[in-house]
Amino acid sequence: MRITFRPVALLATLMPFCAMAGAPALDVQPWTPAGISSDLFESHPAFDPLTGDVYFVRSSKSFSGWRILYSHCDGTRWSKPLPAPFAGAGVEADPWFTPDGHRVYFISTRATGSTKSKDLDIWRVDRRQDGHWEKPVRLPEPVNSGEAEWFPRLAPDGWLYFGSNRQGGLGKNDIWRARESAPGHWKVENAGAALNTAGNEYEALPSPDGQWLVLNADGGYYTSRMGANGWQPRTRLGPEINVNGSEIGALFSPSGKSLLFARDTGEPKSGEFFVWHIEGSEAWPPTCGATPG
Repeated sequence: MRITFRPVALLATLMPFCAMAGAPALDVQPWTPAGISSDLFESHPAFDPLTGDVYFVRSSKSFSGWRILYSHCDGTRWSKPLPAPFAGAGVEADPWFTPDGHRVYFISTRATGSTKSKDLDIWRVDRRQDGHWEKPVRLPEPVNSGEAEWFPRLAPDGWLYFGSNRQGGLGKNDIWRARESAPGHWKVENAGAALNTAGNEYEALPSPDGQWLVLNADGGYYTSRMGANGWQPRTRLGPEINVNGSEIGALFSPSGKSLLFARDTGEPKSGEFFVWHIEGSEAWPPTCGATPG
């Protein structure tokens, strides 16, 4: 399905965003590659910068039982998705590669093996020189807490952004950020009132250049621009992006000119991927074979 934009409505709704990122393209298109798209819920994509493999979360139609899978393009099609090579027990989600491809951040309940979201912690795993993965490492307190942590995403300036419903926030779930000052030593702080409210904020995705971010919160997707004194008050994206409030798991292209995210489309497909080409018609996500995806 193609979502058609009305230029006048787009400019009125997204004017603050246009000012921060240039004039956006006027359409959002589904990305439903054969072998990856299924009747279950696919979300939270991540592309391996070194191999081109696509990692993503697959869950039930009701968005439970999260598992990280990956698929390889053999030149003609995406392979049958398999569990991530660093997979563990419990539920796992939200994979994100550093730009050099040497590290992945994700969330997992492997410490307890439970399926309860309260037990989700942030983990990271490093890639060896031979291409294989080291043993995943749970980030220490105060990054992780006795509550849930979500969607770890590293900004270019070294701050690791994530969501959590820990105590000390401005509302229910808040966006927090952490910086490793020395191996094993972390500073953690609330991301502030420009992003957080008395409600729920779940996922913050800084752009590749660190100048703006996309925020998933009550009411859908928002954007915020980095100013001289930090993040500026957030602006909600319009109904062309926030179609039904189920949008989740965004990923920027390496250039920052496109955004891939998931949306619950209902029966029969459940969660599906959509790509928004913010600036022009960038050839992204990567294709596999003769057809897109």
